[in-house]
This record gives sequence, C-alpha cells and structure tokens, in this order.
Amino acid sequence: MAENVYKVIELVGTSSESWEKATAAAIHRAGKTLRDLRVAEVVKLDVQLKNGKVEAYRSRISVSFKFESKN
Repeated sequence: MAENVYKVIELVGTSSESWEKATAAAIHRAGKTLRDLRVAEVVKLDVQLKNGKVEAYRSRISVSFKFESKN
C-alpha cells in the first residue's frame, strides 16, 4: 500500500436553522475548492445570540483531504 499524507484544516459553517445545516454548509463550500475530502469531525457547536435569541447555529469542524504529490 502506498504511503499517503493528509492535511487537516478547521472550518466554521453557519446556518439560521440548525447545526446539521451549518456543518453541511462548511463541507459543501470546502468541496468546491478542495479535492479528495476524506473525513470531517465536528469539534465544537455554538450559537450566535441577538437580543437573547438564537440568530445562527455555528459548527466548527476539522476536515482532512489527501495531499497530492507533483510527480
């Protein structure tokens, strides 16, 4: 088996509806510019408040993708 290297980055997705949609938004956006996404791990969930009410759900995720070599 070939040896591989993966890079891990942290992203924050937001949604006015749910943490699930915030997570999906971050992954969807990352997929537009990064190839070969492998694993996403939810690191932290929180909410933004305005006047004592939830304004946005936020999901902080770590995403890994395969490092490509330039052979």
